[in-house]
Amino acid sequence: MTTIIAPRIHDLGGFQVRRAVPTLQARSVGPFVFVDQMGPAVFEPGRGIDVRPHPHIGLATVTFLWAGTITHRDTLGSLQDITPGDVNWMTAGRGIAHSERTPPRVREQPAETHGMQTWVALPKPDEETAPEFHHHPAATLPQLQRDGSLLRVIAGRGFGMESPVRVFADTFNVAIDLQPDAEIAIDDSHVERALYLLDGDAQLDGADIPRQHLVVLDRGTQPVLRARTPVKAMLLGGEPLDAHRHVWWNFVSSSKERIEQAKQDWLDGRFGTIPGDDREFIPLPER
Repeated sequence: MTTIIAPRIHDLGGFQVRRAVPTLQARSVGPFVFVDQMGPAVFEPGRGIDVRPHPHIGLATVTFLWAGTITHRDTLGSLQDITPGDVNWMTAGRGIAHSERTPPRVREQPAETHGMQTWVALPKPDEETAPEFHHHPAATLPQLQRDGSLLRVIAGRGFGMESPVRVFADTFNVAIDLQPDAEIAIDDSHVERALYLLDGDAQLDGADIPRQHLVVLDRGTQPVLRARTPVKAMLLGGEPLDAHRHVWWNFVSSSKERIEQAKQDWLDGRFGTIPGDDREFIPLPER
């Protein structure tokens, strides 16, 4: 049986984020330990996303948009706008801090934002790797377009294609856009898989699935996804984790002690500062 997961909704001041992983039903799917839908939202002029500088360890963040523009800055000195269809892949490894904001020029008029941000836990041998940031423009991603369907491989491999994004374990991450009545059989070449329906009315093997929910797929199956209206969805999964992961705030590690060290490092300012965004930060939660 497939498992359908209703995400928890967080309101960030007129901007909703739906978190489908981790939950009690799915602590992870393949290497993915965190799955967030951002929006959809339309900001009034002068407003936008303002995620202040904050730290990460032991993971890679993956950002993909259907609408909007977000400026990424980090302690490596990276400065990059991400636009629809692009991929931002940030490997935190032993430690990095970053911020994500709607750029000033976009705030001059009403601005829509809609996308997904996921976290991939790094394999144990790579948890302390050097931090890196890589931007992949939309045109560099492999895509398959036929019979009203558009498939874009964000990271890893799927549907006979492979993304240029460097991954650390077998990864399945595909953006799906379907026109009404289009259908696809979901690739079964990965051990763990899930489907997140961002928008639209769709069926899986003839059964309706709720929008803005995560469907964990049975292993070894090839369910058929069919669109009844225009559909936006994302597939994610891959190789199961090589060990249990502790997740606390923005830190992911196979070691509780390493997370405690990361907490102290953030308190002591050892993650460094972000050029161009060094006047504020998100404090360490008290919990």
